[in-house]
Amino acid sequence: MIRRFLLLLAGLFVLGASPAAAFWEYGHQTVGAIALSQVKPRTRTSILWLLRRQAVLETPTCPARTIEEAAVWPDCIKTLGDRFAYTSSWHYQDFDVCKPFDIKANCKDGNCASVQLARAQRMLADRKLPVRDRLMALAFVVHVAGDIHQPLHAAEAADDAGGNGTRTSYGVIGGRTNLHAIWDGLLADRAISTPPAGANGLLAGTTAAERKTLAQGSIEDWMRESWGVAKDVVYPSAAGDVCMLPPGTKATGKLDEAKIQTLIPVMRAQVLKGGLRLARLLDDALDGDHPEVAHPPHPPRNAG
Repeated sequence: MIRRFLLLLAGLFVLGASPAAAFWEYGHQTVGAIALSQVKPRTRTSILWLLRRQAVLETPTCPARTIEEAAVWPDCIKTLGDRFAYTSSWHYQDFDVCKPFDIKANCKDGNCASVQLARAQRMLADRKLPVRDRLMALAFVVHVAGDIHQPLHAAEAADDAGGNGTRTSYGVIGGRTNLHAIWDGLLADRAISTPPAGANGLLAGTTAAERKTLAQGSIEDWMRESWGVAKDVVYPSAAGDVCMLPPGTKATGKLDEAKIQTLIPVMRAQVLKGGLRLARLLDDALDGDHPEVAHPPHPPRNAG
């Protein structure tokens, strides 16, 4: 029964996989929860102030009442058709693992993860913008910061669209899924739920100094690091040396339980770093003097 359920589940995600797919909900929610627990008090106040105004988004089927909901909002709005179709390429930026890393690659007209993450952070920080624009920017900062720490949102091999085109067996799921879906969800969900589980579990055992070190770097640094994880770990563990494939050949992969066990710590580290670095992006945008942290005075009472 369990095996049949897993096979069905994998088949569904193969059908739904695309280059714009992202961490499944648990991954994004955990990145957001880690960040909210680590930001400075004034930053947290600003985040909660914006989230309380989520009705301005006018997306009732895609709420953003909490950091966890905001973390998945950019994926949820894909169901709203043409309204937000222009954001589809903002979730990834695939760099070929068989070529030198180049942050300017695969970013047509600025519609890619690195440029849009930086843009969203600037918009979030701009107190002159309407609340709706800043709240959308908050959701994209939270979401895309998570996306770029899923290695296959920053890498591809043999034009496989970030692993979507690399058929890969995962445990008992025999070739009915692909490498991208595994790292987006099957492996991510298992890694995050491995004890100590969840946001608090991933933070456990880290010191303040270690967290500060992990949060350092730039968006380019973080994407280069994710690309390196894909190049050195993700593809070799499943499909061997994909750079040696003859032109036009698609890679195929296999991850048995022994390999999965070695990848769980890698994925846990990626989610942790995503949350800590997101916290830094949010602090950089929101910590300081701004209206949302000030409590406005009560309006004067009507003397009549």
